[in-house]
Amino acid sequence: MHSHGEAKFWLEPIIELAQNFGLSSKELREAENLLRAHEQEIRNAWSRHFTG
Repeated sequence: MHSHGEAKFWLEPIIELAQNFGLSSKELREAENLLRAHEQEIRNAWSRHFTG
């Protein structure tokens, strides 16, 4: 989330933008780059959360 917008990304089957609410193209690229850089960490945390 950003101070003036937010975006939702799908992680499965591939990382892709699902919705954008007010973020610029640059901000979306930055968010996607962060997701890609930390993809395994995010997937591991998601798995731990739902499998206990």
